[in-house]
Amino acid sequence: MARSKEFDEHDVLLKAMRLFWEQGYEKTSLQDLVTHMGIHRRSLYDTFGDKHSLFVKAMEQYDKQTSAAIKAEVTRGRTSQEAIRFFFDYLIEVNDGRPLGCLYVNSATELALRDPEVGELTNEGFKNEERFLADLIRKGQQSGEIPLGKDADQLAASLQATMIGIRVLARTSTDRKKLHRLADASVAMLDAP
Repeated sequence: MARSKEFDEHDVLLKAMRLFWEQGYEKTSLQDLVTHMGIHRRSLYDTFGDKHSLFVKAMEQYDKQTSAAIKAEVTRGRTSQEAIRFFFDYLIEVNDGRPLGCLYVNSATELALRDPEVGELTNEGFKNEERFLADLIRKGQQSGEIPLGKDADQLAASLQATMIGIRVLARTSTDRKKLHRLADASVAMLDAP
């Protein structure tokens, strides 16, 4: 007879996600995971597979959790430009005890070139974010808030590149004033003729 799990799979996955986010894939050992997740090594293998499989599941969970939350928060009662500005401010200012930066950006810089599965996940996450930004820009163009002559896809790619850079810089000693200046310059592109 199979034993029932003595832990909540979702909760321990969130713990693994946070540890990978804080330390990165390479620096996180199996023992770190077992200790941080509060489960036995055998339970980790039986539930999630190996370390890499757990990492992929943690990335997928991160995408589900953060994408929906950010999109809902960013668009809540805001015009397109306000939403984009809020998105930048959110990336710079949110300090709710989460690790610095972004699990996807961290994983892309650490692993994507040599791990095709991680590369595919990060690229898909970046494409989704870029599409979200392009949709906001098109909405702003339809409302007259953003000039129609601008290429929404190109603007979205530029905005996202700055957002990725901000996420990387957020992990360093870069001060927030500098990050806000970078955001201001990017948002100003939306108004320029």
